[in-house]
Amino acid sequence: MEYAEIKRYTKKELALLYFPNSSPETANKHLMRWIKRNKPLMQKLEAINYRPNERWFTKQEVEIIFRYIGPP
Repeated sequence: MEYAEIKRYTKKELALLYFPNSSPETANKHLMRWIKRNKPLMQKLEAINYRPNERWFTKQEVEIIFRYIGPP
């Protein structure tokens, strides 16, 4: 099984990797819901100055997301 690369992604790009059968908007909503409901993940992201309104996830944020919810 191949995993997604740890790199910079737009939020919609990463969301579509997790939810490939959804529209970009729906996939993004689902992924953001997963992230917000995972308190340890949110705490780790906030510790590195995660900005929820940014269009992109940094490589470091993607690495943390993969660690807490698994790669897509």
